[in-house]
Amino acid sequence: MPVGLQRFADALPDPCLVLDRCHVVLYPNGPAAAQFPGIDVGVLIARTLRFPTVLNAIDRVSAGGKAETVELHQTVPTETWHRVTIAPLSAPDNDDLVVVALQSLTEGKRLDAMRTDFIANVSHELRTPLTSLLGFIDTLMGPAAKDPTAQEKFLGVMRAQATRMSKLIEDLLSLSRIEMGQHVRPTGRVDLTLLLREVIDGLSTHAREAAVDIKVQASLDSGEVTGDRDELYEVFENLIDNALKYGAGGGSVEIALAPADRQGYAYQINVIDHGTGIEAEHVPRLTERFYRVDAESSRKKKGTGLGLAIVKHIVTRHRGLLTIRSRPGEGTRVEVLLPR
Repeated sequence: MPVGLQRFADALPDPCLVLDRCHVVLYPNGPAAAQFPGIDVGVLIARTLRFPTVLNAIDRVSAGGKAETVELHQTVPTETWHRVTIAPLSAPDNDDLVVVALQSLTEGKRLDAMRTDFIANVSHELRTPLTSLLGFIDTLMGPAAKDPTAQEKFLGVMRAQATRMSKLIEDLLSLSRIEMGQHVRPTGRVDLTLLLREVIDGLSTHAREAAVDIKVQASLDSGEVTGDRDELYEVFENLIDNALKYGAGGGSVEIALAPADRQGYAYQINVIDHGTGIEAEHVPRLTERFYRVDAESSRKKKGTGLGLAIVKHIVTRHRGLLTIRSRPGEGTRVEVLLPR
């Protein structure tokens, strides 16, 4: 195979294979060898790339047909999509070569799926309180038009539903704003010790109402990081508020600030509750938008299902690391690692 053709294949960022007329691999470039470990020089393509749609297209092109493009969908070991282009190639010393080039569609497919799920979830979350509001308005205009007791009750429920919708819209706007600036590193200076004290003071009334004691453990007089103060405030407000809501049964919530024990990070902030805990299968999905372990319980506690998604995006923007550990009956431990 011509050296120039090999160099051209190696210059491509996507997987590329060069086959002879018998469908034997003459050359796989680096990305192709990495993505399909079984593909090597001298191997019959059908032995390693067992996808009828792709193989049939290779048959047609190698038999003299025009270039074709097909879609390759793999589910093992992870779900991926590729656009596969098969084209004939004339080389100086060989007129029967076939080039198979793969372009990844996975990220686009996942974004489309996320967008669809997001719209469906937002529609569902807004539809429920809107339906309640319309029902109560009809009742107030009809049967309860002259019933002060019913009016007071229904207006209270309507206010709660309107507040829920308002909080959902605020969280959606917050998440959108954070995503827009995801790749822009913050430049401000934030003292974590002072910030945590301010967050705890702001949630003290909530803690008293939930009968939860907030215990603060700080081994640092000052922990200063580069960051966006408002965003980091939102992170710890969300985490401590969640601990108060869902870990109230444990009676206490512990907040700890200490030097990080992992290379590349300066500080570690732990938020620990001693509530009922979470089953293992739910933990990896807690930062997904609108994911709830118990949807009904979350709505009763005025959760929007977006809090931890916002936390994850903010921590990522600050080049930090978010870890959640939980076991049923043992409470939940959330760790935030931040660089200096």
